[in-house]
Amino acid sequence: MRETEHEEAWPKSPPRLGVGMVGYAFMGAAHSQGWRTAGRVFDLPLQPALAALCGRDAAAVGRAAQHMGWAAAETDWRALIARDDVDLVDICSPGDSHAEIAIAALDAGKHVLCEKPLANTVEEAEAMVAAAERARARGRLAMVGFNYRRLPAAAFARQLVAEGRIGTLRHIRVTYLQDWLSDPDSPLTWRLNREKAGSGALGDLGAHIVDLAQHLAGEQIVSVSALTETFVTERPLPASGASGLAGNAAVAERGPVTVDDAALFIGRTASGALASFEASRFATGRKNALRLELNGSKGSLAFDLERLNELSFHDHTEPAATAGFRRILVTEPEHPYLEGWWPAGHGLGYEHTFSHQVRDLTHALATGEQPVPTFADGLQVQRVLAAVEESAGKNSVLTPVPQ
Repeated sequence: MRETEHEEAWPKSPPRLGVGMVGYAFMGAAHSQGWRTAGRVFDLPLQPALAALCGRDAAAVGRAAQHMGWAAAETDWRALIARDDVDLVDICSPGDSHAEIAIAALDAGKHVLCEKPLANTVEEAEAMVAAAERARARGRLAMVGFNYRRLPAAAFARQLVAEGRIGTLRHIRVTYLQDWLSDPDSPLTWRLNREKAGSGALGDLGAHIVDLAQHLAGEQIVSVSALTETFVTERPLPASGASGLAGNAAVAERGPVTVDDAALFIGRTASGALASFEASRFATGRKNALRLELNGSKGSLAFDLERLNELSFHDHTEPAATAGFRRILVTEPEHPYLEGWWPAGHGLGYEHTFSHQVRDLTHALATGEQPVPTFADGLQVQRVLAAVEESAGKNSVLTPVPQ
């Protein structure tokens, strides 16, 4: 075979997109999976290259970089941003660092992907939006990582709502329940520290369900009334270990929990639809139970993350004798994101949402189109979370009626 024929047989690789990531724990591992996998499933216009991984512990980040396929490791995010082989900075660190890193990266001419919630405060989120607007004028783009939007069933639900299949929206009903903190002797982590995490179940879980509800409904929450609760106010410090056996005088050193364990709130959308939300890390028996239902004048949609390849749909325009919720298995090639994966009926999992995130982001970067969710979308969620905390702080305590 002549050399020119060989070149034609092997198409040229797409332009390189050098990625630098800050953080390598749970979310860093999930994002790494997405960056590694997306180009092997979808035809991407840019080829992600895992240039460098950043973390404070040199030995630990070095091991993580090797394990997750990153070419190099850094211990200072400023050094990561300064690297010539990094075109995009992916922020997977705790919330208290999001604003500083994102703004510095955007101002340095890098694209940015930032995990949710966008920031710890509305003020930080507003500064990030301003930085994103400055960067966009120079051709650099920013996106916030609400990965549940990219579940095929959720994306299909959005499509059905946009097509008018459920008519005028009347109700949004969402819960996100976990139980990993239900043991009062579970150790204190950064997620239970307001300075690091911003809030507890509200920001961790509530951010997801507020964004997903607004996205699927196609409209924003404009008012809320809320309750929050911290069920366990002190926990063992990680270094001290668990408390001693019964009869042992030794007691583990404990530290304060400064965030909420659960949040319960109602709201109203711009069109007047009523919404209810519940987020808890104390719902025993629930591991990652996100459930959402939309009720409209022409029909309803329901989704359960524990059955994430399914969507329940009710067409209220059908005769009552045959109408009712029906199960849609969202695995057909015509469904969102499924064209690159397996034959119909072969379900996907949680990790695939991060590959879909990379697919959508690289296409937006290649065309110069603003990727979604935007930093402005993240700011809107932050404003809802702040309103929930403000409302919860104002709730009156009733005096019990004597019996």
